[in-house]
Amino acid sequence: MTAAAEPRAASAPGGGYLGTLALAALGVVYGDIGTSPLYAIRESFFGTHSIPVSPGNVLGVLSLVFWSLVIVVTIKYHIVIIRADNKGEGGVLALMALVNGSRLARGLSPRRIMIALGIFGSALLYADGALTPAISVTSAVEGLEIATPALASWVIPVTLVILVGLFLLQSRGTARIGALFGPVMLVWFATLGVLGLSEIVRQPAVLAAVSPYHAVRFLADNPGRGFVVLGAVFLVVTGGEALYADLGHFGHRAIQIAWFSVTLPGLLLNYFGQGALLLRNPAAAVNPFYHLAPSWALYPLIALATAATIIASQAVISGAFSLTRQAVQLGYSPRLTIEHTSSREIGQIYVPAVNRGLLLLTCVLVLGFHGANTQQPTSSNIAGAYGVALSTLMLITTLMFYVMSREVWRWSFLRAAAVAGLFLCVDIPFFAANMLKIRSGGWVPLVIAAIVFTLMTTWKRGREILGKRMLEKTVPLKMLLADLAAEPPIRVPGTAVFMYGTSDGTPPALIHNLAHNKVLHEKIVFLTVVTHDVPHVAPPERVTVKRIGKGFHSVTASYGFMDDPDIGDVLAACRVKALDIRIE
Repeated sequence: MTAAAEPRAASAPGGGYLGTLALAALGVVYGDIGTSPLYAIRESFFGTHSIPVSPGNVLGVLSLVFWSLVIVVTIKYHIVIIRADNKGEGGVLALMALVNGSRLARGLSPRRIMIALGIFGSALLYADGALTPAISVTSAVEGLEIATPALASWVIPVTLVILVGLFLLQSRGTARIGALFGPVMLVWFATLGVLGLSEIVRQPAVLAAVSPYHAVRFLADNPGRGFVVLGAVFLVVTGGEALYADLGHFGHRAIQIAWFSVTLPGLLLNYFGQGALLLRNPAAAVNPFYHLAPSWALYPLIALATAATIIASQAVISGAFSLTRQAVQLGYSPRLTIEHTSSREIGQIYVPAVNRGLLLLTCVLVLGFHGANTQQPTSSNIAGAYGVALSTLMLITTLMFYVMSREVWRWSFLRAAAVAGLFLCVDIPFFAANMLKIRSGGWVPLVIAAIVFTLMTTWKRGREILGKRMLEKTVPLKMLLADLAAEPPIRVPGTAVFMYGTSDGTPPALIHNLAHNKVLHEKIVFLTVVTHDVPHVAPPERVTVKRIGKGFHSVTASYGFMDDPDIGDVLAACRVKALDIRIE
């Protein structure tokens, strides 16, 4: 998911600015997928559902890894889904809002299905926000066991210290350390490539895995085990959704440049390098990533891997903050304290309640999965749960994309079905394979998502019921004006601003004030704040002023679900439209 800490991309960045955005995207967009080499290959040959380390199995798994990265991440997300933006913003909520704004909104049942899918997809991201730090940091620190087996007992304490420190630093913002994200991840991907290439040179035969023949043969020879291994192979694409969610911060060109020039080559070289190592030394399956490195480089590599996983965790934590703000704006969450950690970038926010919740949940996951199976590394236990949330989210994204392509892009049925069908041919097997993990921990993210989904939909429904009941008791504005004309009350100097959810009724606070005090201010302003199904509303279009008469004015402030309402700015805009409201 997404760090809101980076600057928004310009509509057509060029030259050095595009390069800067691409470097920044390395640190935010690709932190999750960039740390997958720490555990993805290992889970195929050493995890709960591992397979024997044989040349046929190694080439088969590598071929599945290669074509998964090509079809799911490159074709699906970088070429097709990335174009499905809602005025420059991406992510499941932006896609849901885009679909709801189409002509599909006239059909009640399909619209409800799309809303349910979008909300459940966003709920899954909260589960990912706890699982990603847990598995990433743990798998990096587990390198201590490879360097010095005597330090095995320190893995969990060190992991918890790092995680607690990471969450405690959130309130300070990421402006300063964020500048280091890109360069650190550039070094990380370069290291991945060098480690992998050094082993590929010793076993060049591993490159034969590029042929899809090995993937097909592997699945044909081992249909049962091959299907189960798909759950581990899926771990190589778990960061695919992040690049779509972060579209609004960097733009598609910067994200694509970072992927094709740095991320994809580094990942492929490392995965093939791990495969080459397993061909030469099957015993390295216990942790093929760290066994790629010479003994003298282990501790520096552990430090670099820990930094990379902290960056990956930072991205999903910031994404949870951004998602919460969107949920509040769209009415799916209670209004929470949202602190801005930067005076320059509106996207840099901190939500204390969400931060505390994720900290507690992440630590519980690390401790819980540590005790789940003491025969395996803790990260392998967490991997049993990891992937379930994101495979479900990727399937939801494909289904919503199909509807969007038909309703918004107006694609023909054949075209939309062909493109979505290709993605479903990969998404459905991955989803089904990950469902096999439910008994070994996969139920955890589903339970988390179900709880969040229930809270969000219940709050939304409660707001609708409350709003409907308040509207029934609201005095129509026309009736109030007629009563005032018949019996004019005493008017006192000054301006009174009443906030209300609709511009057609009279705020109850005004009625109470008039009934008890028997006076009205000279100038009465009804202020209505409306959140639209678009990410942003341009400032010139944000405020409309309507003069009702007898000193009454109706002001409507329109915002997108990524905008932050600011009453001071609204009142300033009113002065531009000849309605002078003095803030004092």
